[in-house]
Amino acid sequence: MADIHHLILMHGAERARELVAPEQRRFVDIAARMLAEEEQSIGITYSGFALTALPHKAVPAGIKWERPGNRVTMIVEPGHRLINGKSQPTAVPFGARARMVLFYLQSEAIKRRTREVVLGRSMNEWLSRMGVPVGGESFKAVKEQAQRISHCRLSFHWDGDIKGHVQFNVVDGAFDLGAFEAGRTRDCRQATLWEEVVHLSEGFYKALTEHPVPVRELALRELSSQSMSLDLYVWLCYRLHHLKKPTPISWEALFSQFGGGFKERKHFKPAFKTALRAALAAYPEARVTDEPAGLILYPSPPAIAKLAG
Repeated sequence: MADIHHLILMHGAERARELVAPEQRRFVDIAARMLAEEEQSIGITYSGFALTALPHKAVPAGIKWERPGNRVTMIVEPGHRLINGKSQPTAVPFGARARMVLFYLQSEAIKRRTREVVLGRSMNEWLSRMGVPVGGESFKAVKEQAQRISHCRLSFHWDGDIKGHVQFNVVDGAFDLGAFEAGRTRDCRQATLWEEVVHLSEGFYKALTEHPVPVRELALRELSSQSMSLDLYVWLCYRLHHLKKPTPISWEALFSQFGGGFKERKHFKPAFKTALRAALAAYPEARVTDEPAGLILYPSPPAIAKLAG
């Protein structure tokens, strides 16, 4: 990916698109927009999400999700909700939409320094800015993932240098997605009346404020429909600027952390490499090489320039 960024800087985006294979042009477009951004808007996520990942595809209702990462294992336990007066098991959140809802909740809480996060028009406007359509099937998907998030319970089991166990619900109570739906109306007065607030749980807010990972909002927009690319981008943001020396990561470790939903490594590797190229395009400063045994991560400047120094 360093070659693509170099091509853009040397020849400009249009000429760079001509110099790469057709299947690489979307990576040139991502990289060009990242390089052209002058004022970097910051998003926030919890460090636990930088070291392990939610599923990429749907998991049956009532089944918990467990995923190991570097020094941490995440367990997501689905809850229950009442449907026609009967308790029904929910399913764990998955995919790009779930990740984008979580980015919104976390970023707003940290920016406003409060557990109270406004839904309705505010969430609608942010998702639209991030390239997530808020109508039709896309809205249904956002609503479903938000409800799954509100019912699930997360546990992060740390080992190594960071010992401990962190467990929390993401929010207190359930989402009132009627507020978000009202926020889609063109009648701004009606949307304002329907603004509602969701409260991040005290445990989640504490973990988030103590271990935040800054990311670029433009990168979230560029990757908003690609769940594995989002995971890889956040992982690189967390790891690269802390490194003191080149660090190899084996394919076994990569498959363990990011390969949820893939039965075999041979099917995982092509998808991973494509997702990685998109993530690296969104992180111009990243220094990563693809080797036969896995990846080598090199000390790199942070993705957010304001963090430098």
